[in-house]
Amino acid sequence: MGIKLRKWDSAEHLKTEEDMALYLQVCIEEAGDDAAFIASALGTIARARGMSQLARDTGLGRESLYKALSGEGNPSFATILKVTHALGLRLSVGPIAHS
Repeated sequence: MGIKLRKWDSAEHLKTEEDMALYLQVCIEEAGDDAAFIASALGTIARARGMSQLARDTGLGRESLYKALSGEGNPSFATILKVTHALGLRLSVGPIAHS
């Protein structure tokens, strides 16, 4: 009998707002200059929360959100702000730690 594997989906493990906030924080820290990585992380959080509800909350189309937050899209900063606000998340800044 073989081992059955399935693709890892982080969205399945984001259960609370704290989980989602910490996930986004770590993704932002790891992304460096990769904006697509951050957009994809927001897409993962959106799937965990429910893309249809996010579309209603932001006034954006569900398909447009899937595309913009796929990591292949190029969402505007306005879209990122609408999505983070609708997800109950806040973007914040701080100094870069230098070693």
